[in-house]
Amino acid sequence: MPLPPLATTTVGSFPRPLWLAERQRTEVRFRLADEALREGLDDATIVVLHEQERLGLDLLTDGEQRRPHFIEYVLAGLEGFDLTDRRPKAIRRRKSGALDVPRVIGPVRWRHPLVVDDLRFARQHTARPLKMALPGPLTVVDSTYDEAYGDEAALARDVAAALNQELLALQAAGCDVLQLDEPAMTRYHEKVAAYGAEALDRCLEGVTVPTIVHLCYGYPGTGTLQHEYTYPALLALLRQTRITGFSLEFARSGYDPALLRACADRIVMLGCVDPSPGPPEPVAVVAERARAVLAYVAPERLWLAPDCGLMMASREQALAKVRTLVAAAAAVRASLA
Repeated sequence: MPLPPLATTTVGSFPRPLWLAERQRTEVRFRLADEALREGLDDATIVVLHEQERLGLDLLTDGEQRRPHFIEYVLAGLEGFDLTDRRPKAIRRRKSGALDVPRVIGPVRWRHPLVVDDLRFARQHTARPLKMALPGPLTVVDSTYDEAYGDEAALARDVAAALNQELLALQAAGCDVLQLDEPAMTRYHEKVAAYGAEALDRCLEGVTVPTIVHLCYGYPGTGTLQHEYTYPALLALLRQTRITGFSLEFARSGYDPALLRACADRIVMLGCVDPSPGPPEPVAVVAERARAVLAYVAPERLWLAPDCGLMMASREQALAKVRTLVAAAAAVRASLA
């Protein structure tokens, strides 16, 4: 199913129902176990798919309802990681201290499909296009404690090769759009130049469906910029890769949309709604953000989304933000017509 001009989508995550899980920042703890958890995860996924359909999104996700953590859910299925015996590490240039992260204990290898069953389940419950996300290689390197490689570039190459196999499996299973989440890229431009862009490109070998890299500006709800770097230099590095498009955050960053002039040949998944807890901006504000970008990006290459995932908002707030997004897209399409 082709996407319309100014297609609407989300970065991926939605709040979990309160009966399913409780959340601490970006980590989720499920309230259920065993068969009750399996049934609850299925039910929550069906609900979030139907909510997206009802609100009118054009490109859906499974809401990442099954993922306790957006990185570790994927690492648990790869060889070479120990998620139990963890080590402290400062990640993302955090100024608030170290976190306990998984260890790299051996060669990283893809053993079997990681989220293909999640895609297939979602496909059973919607006919609309689906997008699935994986953590990108630089973010995996940054989020783990290496005790096996001693060389970040070598580790990133093996992670990229493993992720490539998963992307190919998702493509073969009928995924419409593939996304790589790379919050680490906006924190480490020097690592992107040294090996991160090359690793991203390795992920994409043989992939023919549209691919998006999500470049996170700062996590929802923090209220402050979490890194000192900005998009232009990063986009120049990533335009040398095969990536089809960029997921960029403009609602909170206040960046000048003129920087997107360099992205006119790619898809731009424009973050134009603040995903932080609280009510959404007025429809007119979101619509104006989209109109400003149309001076640099053609409507058929412009997708509209919240800045980041919606899991930090309440369920009511998240749905209100999606409703605003869809209304803004409709207003801009009408003005173009």
